[in-house]
Amino acid sequence: MRGNGASDGLKAMLTTNPFDDDKLREECGVFGIWGADTASAVVALGLHALQHRGQEAAGITSYDGRQFHSHRAQGHVAGNFDRDDIIRSLAGQAAIGHVRYSTTGETALRNVQPLFAELSSGGFAVGHNGNISNALRLRRELNRRGSIFQSTSDTEVIIHLVATSSYRTLLDRFIDALKQVEGAYSLVCLTAEGMLACRDPLGVRPLVMGRLGDSYIFASETVALDVVGATYIRSVEPGELIVVSERGLKSIRPFASVRPRPCIFEHVYFSRPDSIVDGSSVYSVRKSIGAELARENPVTADYVVPVPDSGVPAAIGYAQESGIPFELGIIRSHYVGRTFIQPSESIRHLGVKLKHNANSALIQGKSIVLIDDSIVRGTTSLKIVQMLRDAGAREVHMRIASPPTRHSCFYGVDTPERAKLLAAQMNIAEMCGFINADSLAFLSIDGLYRALGEDLRDEAEPQHCDACFTGDYPTRLTDLEDSEPTDQLALLAERYA
Repeated sequence: MRGNGASDGLKAMLTTNPFDDDKLREECGVFGIWGADTASAVVALGLHALQHRGQEAAGITSYDGRQFHSHRAQGHVAGNFDRDDIIRSLAGQAAIGHVRYSTTGETALRNVQPLFAELSSGGFAVGHNGNISNALRLRRELNRRGSIFQSTSDTEVIIHLVATSSYRTLLDRFIDALKQVEGAYSLVCLTAEGMLACRDPLGVRPLVMGRLGDSYIFASETVALDVVGATYIRSVEPGELIVVSERGLKSIRPFASVRPRPCIFEHVYFSRPDSIVDGSSVYSVRKSIGAELARENPVTADYVVPVPDSGVPAAIGYAQESGIPFELGIIRSHYVGRTFIQPSESIRHLGVKLKHNANSALIQGKSIVLIDDSIVRGTTSLKIVQMLRDAGAREVHMRIASPPTRHSCFYGVDTPERAKLLAAQMNIAEMCGFINADSLAFLSIDGLYRALGEDLRDEAEPQHCDACFTGDYPTRLTDLEDSEPTDQLALLAERYA
């Protein structure tokens, strides 16, 4: 989608993007540090560790006690923040950074975060992981009051709400702004007075806190703390706002208490397996998911084979529980970029083999249990099953380490509209036929909760945001509700490029 105007803004706010490689895309990643001599260099390292959460763009903003410095660029952290002159230009002992995959807002430099503005109280920079589900309504109200937006990102709404708040102190204005937004947000903000880190009351998106010497660090995942040599302290709790300044660290809880509902898909796919999310090892949970999958959906086969890399921990758990040997029946190339030129239709059909290739010597004549984390549109699953058959597999039984993905996400995860989600259009038998597998089975929603250490999903008050599986959204979808019913499908179907 391209263009300007109110209708384009509506589409930008409501669109969930279809994509080429048939995976749910990670949302964004944030990293901030206060009180380090080489703050921007530490942030750059932290963003490297979070690169899996967003590959479209990266940015860093620092503060040296007198002024703010920013560098934002499209592309990966490497190549943009591995130059000494850029790091030196980002002077100061405090800095925040962001890696981005757009879920709202076009792929353009003006939308690359951290976003920065000079407010009446001084400079204000913000990095946001999540999605504000009433951003369009707020944007329209702010426009009527005279606000002039510089980006199409939902994150800019927060800046304008802070700028126009009638409260006196910056902290109170920030709290006032957050009380007006709906949806999911984990934020790191940099001001002349200090650093702010907060998580929405439901805790949908993750955020953790660590220490590096005398410095405090906030990051989307603990792996970023590991990479910079920091010590993990704890998760920022849902609804918690932490202020770090020269006076030390202060924790505030300005929101009404509600039962948290952190995103369950962080455990299934988004977070790196070497991270800890809300106190749980992602790797251990994914192995437990695989074990639950084996108990719920056993099959007789020669080998358990993961779709690399996302299916590996669950496949290990499945193999250990079932007693079927684990083997690397598919080999993944890590050197294929997303911008590979596909000059003809015949070459495009071969694209899956650029990333994955069957280990034919192992596969020939064998019955395979193929493990993947999810099925979105089904196009990649179809190609991988066929690849195993072409390599001589006798049978291909596909097992999915999550429930069927039947609903779009509006909290910062990039998913197709429902019309393009295979599980929303077909039952499991039909899906099995579509991907040409000998059998297909998914983990149950209760099995997923058991893998997380819960007995069952609480139907009255679910312990996690699992809306992509159940359609049970934890907040209002105000902007979607505001649109005309006849317009909603068109709005959700159009990719915002």
